[in-house]
Amino acid sequence: MPTNADLMFIRLSIITSSRSSRFRRIRLQCLLPPRSARSAFASARRSIPSRSRILIAETDILTNGRLECGLGRGHAWLFGPSSLPLEESRPRYNEAIDILELAFTKEKFSYEGEYYKVKDVTVVPRPVQKPHPKFYTGGTSDITYQMAGEKGWGMFVPPLLPWHVLEAPLNIYKKACAAHGHEPDIVYIRPVYIDEDENQIRREVEQALHNFLAFNASPIESLQSEEKKAELRAKGYGFYASGALESLTKLSYDEIVEQEIGFIGAPEKVVRQVSALLEKGGIGELAIVSNFGGLEHWKSIKTQHMFAKHVMPAFRGKQAGAKAAD
Repeated sequence: MPTNADLMFIRLSIITSSRSSRFRRIRLQCLLPPRSARSAFASARRSIPSRSRILIAETDILTNGRLECGLGRGHAWLFGPSSLPLEESRPRYNEAIDILELAFTKEKFSYEGEYYKVKDVTVVPRPVQKPHPKFYTGGTSDITYQMAGEKGWGMFVPPLLPWHVLEAPLNIYKKACAAHGHEPDIVYIRPVYIDEDENQIRREVEQALHNFLAFNASPIESLQSEEKKAELRAKGYGFYASGALESLTKLSYDEIVEQEIGFIGAPEKVVRQVSALLEKGGIGELAIVSNFGGLEHWKSIKTQHMFAKHVMPAFRGKQAGAKAAD
């Protein structure tokens, strides 16, 4: 019986195969929602986590080798409702990744872990990209940044945090990449809003920015007791006990813009912001979020149009490795 993750990938396969037939150069990213990722991996004891590997391979085939796949461990607030002990999140994730990588790189394999066990398994079909589509991950713990650098994975950074919070973990990632012979590939995600008039921008986007931060911080309310915070610190989820997410909801519009939690402003200002970001090194992609916080559709389309017309041409040909996506 298909899991929620299976159904998600089936829907993704239908959508991406349709889009890939129309757009032949665009690469297609799938960021597995952590809950779905765990559902896929948790099937290992009954079938094999190769179920997720099969779905990844099928989607890569349908997109003619243009799939990029994100694999997340899961937000701290998901483990209580899913009845999984918080301390099992990291070892379960590591074992699932081990099995997934074996399924892509070995014709036949066995695995004996604490949580997952498979024996003499062969998985088909094989993806177009060898040995598998590029993997990405994201998170807030230093261990995650270190692991991604060692494996040569790309790194999605949280779209809510300013650079001064991200700089230290990204340096861990860059150093790990260098030590293991990999090029860093940071996907920097930012809300973006563009117009020629700053006053008009504020009228159109201020409430949406506050909505965006409040919505993303709202689940933290279930983790506010001192007992829970102590558990989070002890079990590798210290970020969720740090107060960083709650603090975002107290920022004024001017502070949000000043800290560049969003790239908000006239086209020339956004060009300067993107230029400064690229100079920091390791940026493989700027992923813009244009439909955040309940913005009306026309506002989202306006930003996409102005970004394509005024911002993208400023970087065309200057940095072959960097790209922008929405």
